[in-house]
Amino acid sequence: MKENILPAIRNMRDFERLTKTNYKACVLLDMHIGHLKSIMGLLKQNNIECYIHIDLIKGLSHDEFACEYIIQQYQPKGIVSTKTKVIRKAKSLNTLTIFRVFIIDSQALTRSIELIKKVEPDFVEVLPGIASKAVNQIQKETSTSVIAGGLINDEEEIQEAISSGAKYVTTSYQKLW
Repeated sequence: MKENILPAIRNMRDFERLTKTNYKACVLLDMHIGHLKSIMGLLKQNNIECYIHIDLIKGLSHDEFACEYIIQQYQPKGIVSTKTKVIRKAKSLNTLTIFRVFIIDSQALTRSIELIKKVEPDFVEVLPGIASKAVNQIQKETSTSVIAGGLINDEEEIQEAISSGAKYVTTSYQKLW
């Protein structure tokens, strides 16, 4: 187990692999609403806490009402979203938050920093995770812990993200778990 890795689970194969590791937390991506109850039950059986990415749950609206429902029904460790309303709702319900931002250019970086300061999430996930310059700048300009994610597929990229100020790295690339 690597202390700075937060496994990103996209399917049952990923989940099965996760249960064979020592990880005690993960991020659920691309889930079908009909599978969520059984997956949450299996996670609980394996003593694994999870962050649920609200925006990627199929069959559920991606708004603050869906967020409230997920928190009330499943009590996840936290909520992941690109939407400020969802992050605010999760915070109001005393649930950890990961605000996911995509840094595609300098304007996106500036706008993301403004939103992070406004919403004050517990973590911000910066994509792509290989954007060490953005990770560093967000870490310096906000008081929010940074998680790097996306396009990370070797040990050197993990170390670069951590050295740039990221607290964790999310990856679905199982060889890095």
